[in-house]
Amino acid sequence: MALQWVILAYVVAAEAAVAIILTLPSPKALKSRIVSLISLILQPSLFVYHSPVFSFWNEHRLMCSGEICTAAERDRYEKSIYKSQRNAVLCAAACLLYWCIYRICKYHREIQSMEEVEKRYKDQ
Repeated sequence: MALQWVILAYVVAAEAAVAIILTLPSPKALKSRIVSLISLILQPSLFVYHSPVFSFWNEHRLMCSGEICTAAERDRYEKSIYKSQRNAVLCAAACLLYWCIYRICKYHREIQSMEEVEKRYKDQ
């Protein structure tokens, strides 16, 4: 289970890097190639989110061995709550960054098509 969250953390870091690359100014030819490459990668990469997004909803109850909870049991409970909160933030960040990258690529393609239409009107 921990490996799954490590992989998701790397995916979030990679998505942040891709979002930064997409928003940096660059020549049109290079930008269109980058956007087309990322668009091709973006479609199959959605499978990464299926398992982690829905697996952090596990119940985290304070489980005591007796009637009074020991300090170790409370620490274990608090640690599991912190991990669950971290995993929820990771899932939210992954989904948000995926959506941002998708929208950036879509806007870029729309801008390209509008520029082509504008060029055709100017040529006429």
